Amino acid sequence: MSVLHIPDGYRPRLGLYDTQAAIETIKQSFVSHLTAALNLRRVTAPLFVPSNTGLNDNLNGTERAVTFDIPDAKTEAQVVHSLAKWKRMALGKYGFAPGEGLYTDMNAIRRDEVLSNLHSVYVDQWDWCRVIRREDRNRAFLMETVRKIVDAVCDTLTDLKKAFPQIDTQLCREVSFITTQELEDLYPDLSPKERENIYTKEHKTVFIMEIGDLLASGQKHDGRAPDYDDWKLNGDILFWDDVLDCALEVSSMGIRVDEESLTSQLVKAGCEERRSLPFHKALLDGKLPLTMGGGIGQSRLCMLLLGKAHIGEVQVSVWDEETISACEKAGIALL
Repeated sequence: MSVLHIPDGYRPRLGLYDTQAAIETIKQSFVSHLTAALNLRRVTAPLFVPSNTGLNDNLNGTERAVTFDIPDAKTEAQVVHSLAKWKRMALGKYGFAPGEGLYTDMNAIRRDEVLSNLHSVYVDQWDWCRVIRREDRNRAFLMETVRKIVDAVCDTLTDLKKAFPQIDTQLCREVSFITTQELEDLYPDLSPKERENIYTKEHKTVFIMEIGDLLASGQKHDGRAPDYDDWKLNGDILFWDDVLDCALEVSSMGIRVDEESLTSQLVKAGCEERRSLPFHKALLDGKLPLTMGGGIGQSRLCMLLLGKAHIGEVQVSVWDEETISACEKAGIALL
């Protein structure tokens, strides 16, 4: 069942034609700022990967991948959920050095998403990943990278406002860092999503750290696959969205697992059988570089910066008839 929120008195800042021009401005500007900040190079990425390689992102472990056979290749393939593991393989194969990285224009289909203002079955991200040194596997390095990404977002907003002065979005460059356990300790009676909203409303720009493991309550803040992020060195970047009056997650990212953290997290997740898959075996054998990376939602970022109320205003997807009708009545132009 889809979920739709119509903000009171919502009126888009830009019409359909100018929205398309503004999306182009955002994407060109943000890529420029991000690649300069993180020393990234664009590479070509797959839309689908063989099912038996372990390369697809398993997300929370419950989402179904779109799967199809390729008769001539005598194999089955899956449309990617994200490129979290593929990027790491590519960094090693292409010979990237420590301090260098890649980014891709990632497109995915997540068929089991609950449709809402923020969620579509079509996902478009800048997936990025860079090689790091073992001594970089620490919280300080993670936080420094988060600040660079937030600066890239804010610099993009500055560029956007120069081109479209009618945009009045306000963002905060100062990032508040907090762990999921600290959030639970602050608001033990609230759900994880409620904690995110109340904290982000106060602090405006937030990085919520350590996602995937159990909290003191025995619950998880949110699910994370055990074989890409190190659950002690990851997190989500959230901005407060004044239009929707909620925290808007723009990026999930983190320092990737090494041999030790992969082994531990596979046990915790009950997925030890993955050790024999090509990706996992290469990692455990020390054949893959140490990395950090993440995904930054293209449509999410456009929504935030343009002050849009629905993700369908900045991307073309498929919606249920109730959503289409309600948006039309409210003056929300779905593409």
